[in-house]
Amino acid sequence: MATKAVQKVDIVKWIATVIQLFGYGLTGLNYTPWNVYLFFLGIVLWFAVGVMWKDKAIIAVHVGAFISLLVGYLNS
Repeated sequence: MATKAVQKVDIVKWIATVIQLFGYGLTGLNYTPWNVYLFFLGIVLWFAVGVMWKDKAIIAVHVGAFISLLVGYLNS
């Protein structure tokens, strides 16, 4: 049973990581707002990983990232 939970969190973690990396790539290529959309998705997925792991540090950093990205996006 525990193996399936580990596999699920690992899948979410790696999908979130790949999405974030694509977001960085799109930022480098100046593809906005697509880069921001990918960052939002990656942040939400990493937040979910934090919840699955019950890791308050991961949760906190991604709540902060979400808020700062949202404020920046709305002010642009």
